[in-house]
Amino acid sequence: MAQADIGGTLIEDGILDLLRQERTKALSAREWKFRIAGFGYAIKDVRGSQVVTKLPQGTELGVLPAQFG
Repeated sequence: MAQADIGGTLIEDGILDLLRQERTKALSAREWKFRIAGFGYAIKDVRGSQVVTKLPQGTELGVLPAQFG
């Protein structure tokens, strides 16, 4: 279940796979963020780290691994 364990928060493998697949399809980071919003996720910057959140509540799911940067 855990690939990103930073700050005690884990991102599920299924979510990371979805984010990875959508990132390879997108031509830019901006397009990628738009694409994942359609699945109910968002990326926000917190103290220099990218954090995955669940829309519309904004619940933090965990920090993205560096490979997504």
